[in-house]
Amino acid sequence: MRRVKVIGAGIGGLVTAIGLQRRGVDVTVFERASSPGPVGAGLSLFGNAFTALDAIGAGDAVRALGGPQGELHAGQRRPDGRWLSTIPPDAVAELRVVHRADLHRVLAGELAPGTIRWGSPTTAELGEFDVVVAADGLRSQTRSSWPDDPGVRYAGYSTWRGVTARPVDVGGEAGETVGRGERFGMAPLPDGRVYWFGVSTMPLDATFADEYQEVRRRFAGWHAPIADLFDATEPSDVFRTGIFELAGPLPSFRRGRVVLLGDAAHAMTPDLGQGANQAIEDAATLSLLLAGSADIDAALSEYDRLRRPRTQRIAGRAHLMGRLMQSRSPLRNLLLRLTPPQAVARQLRSMQSWQPPAAAEQTPA
Repeated sequence: MRRVKVIGAGIGGLVTAIGLQRRGVDVTVFERASSPGPVGAGLSLFGNAFTALDAIGAGDAVRALGGPQGELHAGQRRPDGRWLSTIPPDAVAELRVVHRADLHRVLAGELAPGTIRWGSPTTAELGEFDVVVAADGLRSQTRSSWPDDPGVRYAGYSTWRGVTARPVDVGGEAGETVGRGERFGMAPLPDGRVYWFGVSTMPLDATFADEYQEVRRRFAGWHAPIADLFDATEPSDVFRTGIFELAGPLPSFRRGRVVLLGDAAHAMTPDLGQGANQAIEDAATLSLLLAGSADIDAALSEYDRLRRPRTQRIAGRAHLMGRLMQSRSPLRNLLLRLTPPQAVARQLRSMQSWQPPAAAEQTPA
């Protein structure tokens, strides 16, 4: 029986482990953290993520977190609330916004007890394993040991994130509001609470005495229900992080029998909402190839061939979208107004139109 070591119990690592374990592979997840603590805020799962989750048999478990978002009026608008651009609902019909902590809990629950070793060393040495999957995030220690690691770079903006402590009526509306070098986004969670984020261009080393008061100050006077979202959020639950991305594309996602996955391979800005979705695609692709091929090295090479072009292309688009949305130029709003909804829908459908690799010829877990 093959043995696979997964480094990192994030979304990509857990989905990889589920896919392999359900196909008879002996998999162990090594996680530095001593226990599963509170994790992040909201997360958008698009149709491509559910295609990947269905391919490994975990789609229904994740769908159980909550139904589709429904007929939300979504897109981009000005701080006064006037709409600049809207997204046709059928282009995001499968979209679900979930809390990261809930998603982690569900994914971990799909694994056999003892699969995750909390508080464990996370080196990329093969040792007793046939393959090492490094899903160790943006600042991957595995990637940093490779001679061609491009490192990471600050995108020039940071984001505050929060989740309301109680349900808030958003009037059936969601999406982003764009200002000059600032934007605010919101999306309802299945239980009626609302995930929100505020983004501002600033130096990486910017500091504020009170993060909650600072984000309120920056978006004071913006349209309803933004003030209501702040009122419904516990100040201690608001946090700010700098936005980073991989400083350049990697020439390969593998070295020998060690492979990179998720942010470790292609960390991107969140401006297309595809970071976690691409990690889930990676995980489904790798687990299906590894469990379905008699040749480990051929499976890893095929993973690299399939995943590198798509993820690097999407990362590039996310970078450009981030620059556009943070722009202070009035041309940005003009461009948003002039872009036909049908063109937006085509781009969204194209991004979500992914299929898992065909089953490999043999068998061999």
